Amino acid sequence: MSTHAPSHEDAFEAHHGHSHGHEAGHGTLKSYLTGFVLSVILTAIPFWLVMAEVLDSPVLTAVIIMALGAIQIVVHMIFFLHMNTRSEGGWTMMALIFTIVLVVIALSGSLWVMHHLEENMMPMSPQMMKNMP
Repeated sequence: MSTHAPSHEDAFEAHHGHSHGHEAGHGTLKSYLTGFVLSVILTAIPFWLVMAEVLDSPVLTAVIIMALGAIQIVVHMIFFLHMNTRSEGGWTMMALIFTIVLVVIALSGSLWVMHHLEENMMPMSPQMMKNMP
């Protein structure tokens, strides 16, 4: 009788070819450097967009920054957390999809809150004050 649960797999079995489909993704120096370079680029572009005032539209700038932020989260999950379709029987990909859904909800909710705060909390113009009851 085995002392291990059927779903348990120790490191010896996994590293010696006796894996049962639960292999974990391992990073290489190339994958870590790729992730690092992409992270630096995805951080530098929004910084440059804001500091150099490249775009005239603040809304377009915000949308681009949010999109690059979402891409950077996915880059971190793939290159640093080693999420792919093969490891853990595909469950890490499910975690990636779940994270993407949560990021979309968080980003759109943040934009919605910021928009309504600006609309409802900003000071009124003198014309608006004259029309107050």
